Amino acid sequence: MKKDPLKIYQEKRNFDLTSEPMGGEVGSGNCIFVVQKHAARSLHYDLRLEVDGVLRSWAVPKGPSMDPRQKRLAVETEDHPIEYARFEGTIPEGQYGAGSVIVWDSGTYRNMTERDGRAIPMDEALNNGHAAFWLEGNKLKGGFALTRTQRGWILVKMKDELADSSTDILKAEPRSVKSGRTVEEVGNDL
Repeated sequence: MKKDPLKIYQEKRNFDLTSEPMGGEVGSGNCIFVVQKHAARSLHYDLRLEVDGVLRSWAVPKGPSMDPRQKRLAVETEDHPIEYARFEGTIPEGQYGAGSVIVWDSGTYRNMTERDGRAIPMDEALNNGHAAFWLEGNKLKGGFALTRTQRGWILVKMKDELADSSTDILKAEPRSVKSGRTVEEVGNDL
């Protein structure tokens, strides 16, 4: 019997109170990714990669960087439904993850994980603790890697022609790619 990958996600939420999606879409078929800026108890960014019909998810406290020298802690969280890639709004007080959320970046990705010249499927790569992928986002572009360590996952920008150590992309690009609003503006909707 196959376990429900969204069970933990759904158990943490009261869908009578939150506008977050419950789930139901099977998958986009496009290997989508999204980075959501989330002003919860502490401001952070959530990286989500479509894998096997759900969004595998990591909270990245300092946000992604285009500088290969910057190693970013990425704390794995529960799988989210595919529809969550479009979610932007405010999660009500008292609910899990309460706070404002914007779609900071989105696009598609290509799995680049290989071992001994053989392509490794993304679910297997993540289960093994290392995945390399190429992002084609509105803001994030180029190669990135997620690696599991004893202290958690680390997100790193690969050294490629799209790496940029001169610009803090989080400060340079604070607005949603979906609505054009900041996370603060979304929070003011209450």
